[in-house]
Amino acid sequence: MKLTIVYDNETKKPELAADWGFSCLIEAEDTPQILFDTGASGSILLHNMKKLNIDPGAIGIVVISHPHGDHFGGLENIIEANKDAELYLPQSFPIGTLARKLTKVKEPVQICPNVFSTGELGGIEQSLVINTDKGLLVVVGCSHPGVGNILDAASRFGKVYGIVGGFHGFRDFDRLNPLSLICPCHCTQYKIEIKRLFGDRCLDCGAGMVIEL
Repeated sequence: MKLTIVYDNETKKPELAADWGFSCLIEAEDTPQILFDTGASGSILLHNMKKLNIDPGAIGIVVISHPHGDHFGGLENIIEANKDAELYLPQSFPIGTLARKLTKVKEPVQICPNVFSTGELGGIEQSLVINTDKGLLVVVGCSHPGVGNILDAASRFGKVYGIVGGFHGFRDFDRLNPLSLICPCHCTQYKIEIKRLFGDRCLDCGAGMVIEL
C-alpha cells in the first residue's frame, strides 16, 4: 500500500505548492486509485499531481471527508478531468456535483476491497480505513468528530496500526500510544508536541511525502 500526500500546508519538494488544505492518493493492490480530499484549490491540486506524475484520469474513486472548502475545493476540477471516477461524499454534504456515480455515506461501508469508510461521524465527517499488511491505516481530513471517536469507529474493522491526516485541536495524546505510525498533517494544532512525544513513530507530513506499508 502506498499513500502520497498531494496537498498540505507544507511541502517536501520545492517544485510542489504548499497551501491550506489536504489531499492524498492511496494506491493498493487490487484496488482502484483513491483520491482522499481535493485540497482548497483545483489549480494547485492539479499542479502538484502533475509534478508527482499522478494522472487524474487514472483515479477510480474520490472520497471527500467533509464539506469544508479546504477539503473539496479541487473536486470539480478532478471530476472534469475524470467523469468516470466514483465519488463518495458524507451524507450531510450540501453541494451538487457533476459526478456520474455518486454515493452519499451515512453508515460504515466498504468502498472497495480492503478500504472502508467509518461512516459520517458527528454529523459532518467520514474517514477512510485501509487494511494493510501491518494493520489498519486510518486517513482523516480534519478530525472534527474527534480523533478518539474516529479511532473507535475504525477499530470495528480490526486493529489500528496508524493514522494520517489533520487532527485539529486534538490533545488526548494517550489515545495515540497504541499506534505504530502517526502522521499529523494540515490543521493539526499540536503538531510539535505530537512529534516530541512520539519520536520516530511520528512522520513529518508535507506534500510529496510517500508512506509505504
